[in-house]
Amino acid sequence: SVVGGVTLMEPHSDPATGLDIDGGPAPTLSATYHVTDNWGVELWGALDKYNHRVRGPEGKIGTIEQQPIALSGQYHFGTADQVMRPFVGLGYYESNFSNETIGGDGAHVGLETAKGAIATAGVDFNINQTWFARADARYMKGDAGVRVAGQGTGEELTIDPWVVGVGIGARF
Repeated sequence: SVVGGVTLMEPHSDPATGLDIDGGPAPTLSATYHVTDNWGVELWGALDKYNHRVRGPEGKIGTIEQQPIALSGQYHFGTADQVMRPFVGLGYYESNFSNETIGGDGAHVGLETAKGAIATAGVDFNINQTWFARADARYMKGDAGVRVAGQGTGEELTIDPWVVGVGIGARF
């Protein structure tokens, strides 16, 4: 099956550091190979970058762009002909960061690729034997290493975003 949709990413905010990263929408695409009626392997990713505004205690301090991709195993409950068919998944993701403009003065601050676990929960609403609508939520657990002037600082930024989406899919 293939699903095209739109998702809203909401990164983790850290009150201890005063950093707040705004969420944003992006188009996504997924393809699932169904090993059986209940088990599948999904490749999911953003077709475009999520744009985030980074704010500190003094206000906006910059922007970053993020583009995740994930590979997950999924379990779909019930039978394929049910009207509502919930599913869960667990897998691995990587999220690339680009166009970081954090801080206006001094050396460039950048983020390394975040890597970690992704958990998915969702439901498919069958329209007919081929077409279905989908609503899902994903949680990505992973930190991004911080670089200043191209050198690692040993510090990590916790992004840990929730991604909530809707889409239209087709089974082949």
